[in-house]
Amino acid sequence: MSWQSPIAPGISWYQETVAERPEYPALDGSRQTSVAIIGGGFTGLQAAYHLAKSGVSVTLIEGCRIGDGASGRNGGQLGTGQRSYPDEIEEELGFERSKALFDLAENAKKYLFDFADEHGIDMDYLPGQLNVSHKASYEREYRQSVEAIVTRYGYPHMSFMDGKETAERAGSKRFFCGTRDTGTGHIHPLKLLIGLAKAAKDAGAGIFEMTPAKSIRQTAGKTLIETPTGTISADRVLIATNAYIENLEPVTAAHVMPIHSFIGATVPLDRFPEVIPGSEALADSRFVVRYWRKTRDGRLLFGGREAYTADAPRDISSHIRRQIAEIYPQLRDIEITHAWGGCVGITMPRKPFAREVMPGVMSIGGYSGHGVMLSNYCGKLYADSITGKTGELDLLKDLKVPPFPGGAKFRSPLLFLALTWFALRDKF
Repeated sequence: MSWQSPIAPGISWYQETVAERPEYPALDGSRQTSVAIIGGGFTGLQAAYHLAKSGVSVTLIEGCRIGDGASGRNGGQLGTGQRSYPDEIEEELGFERSKALFDLAENAKKYLFDFADEHGIDMDYLPGQLNVSHKASYEREYRQSVEAIVTRYGYPHMSFMDGKETAERAGSKRFFCGTRDTGTGHIHPLKLLIGLAKAAKDAGAGIFEMTPAKSIRQTAGKTLIETPTGTISADRVLIATNAYIENLEPVTAAHVMPIHSFIGATVPLDRFPEVIPGSEALADSRFVVRYWRKTRDGRLLFGGREAYTADAPRDISSHIRRQIAEIYPQLRDIEITHAWGGCVGITMPRKPFAREVMPGVMSIGGYSGHGVMLSNYCGKLYADSITGKTGELDLLKDLKVPPFPGGAKFRSPLLFLALTWFALRDKF
């Protein structure tokens, strides 16, 4: 029987296309460790792998099963750079810091490919990323961003697409222009996550599923993590829960907000070869972004409905199908075989959140929909910061990421109002 995540609706196509997920035991009793990690996604598992590989005692706990969070259920798109185009970041931070952040993301991309190759993980990688504009007025901005990335940031893989090329490559006349990136692509994230968890375990990390952290407190120079079945005592702690922080730690909760995102998978598009003929991944220019891609077996994976409330829709498929039909009218009756959702962690400026929230307790998350590369690399960088190998994580720790306004009581309602407003603007 298929496992239904208790924290995210629907059975994902990813889950149905892997062999039975390896199971890890729940924590049974108290435990002492050098580094404790809360969260079994890409960030936490990469940190666990590298720490264990370096001989550091590390214990990782996951509140549900490995893969139940965003790392095992996301859109699978890698992207390039940070969440915003580098010329936009440059306006705020200057060229030097913007270039350093762009290079960090490129290092993250290379690291991800190298890690998968080293560990023999077939993550269904397919090349190509198209970013397409749903408004004609964005053409100048798209052209300028491409010029900046190619000429000033030394990235030769991106080009501007006019309306004709955009229509041909997307297989839709819905968009006015776009960019084409041949230096990135998309993956099956759960296959990567399963391979990563195995690598961490084989390196000697203690991995425990179905073990939620109930509280964090500090005493006598130690950080104590209370779980339902025991207490973990650690010298250092990494909080890598991202959108699933809830009330565990208030500083992270104030800076990283969960929003719901939903994905549908269709039957293979054998009768519709005109839809994304190059099998690239796509994302559009809406503030409430829509993202879609072709899988290795020719299915359309479409993520396009975000909800800013705590509730998931009763029928995910119907919402997804309507948005597919806006772009591909010929697919209005296409069968959707799987529909699922989960939470994405966002920050106010859409920049990653990396901060010491208590002495010896680091929190990393808030990748804002751009986390497949960055989350993996940030886990490695955290481990490197512990073992003294590099200080590259400081580039993210130095970013100004303000808390969401409204405090604990009004934060979610204010976010709902703000993002609903931007969603309405997308229509005009």
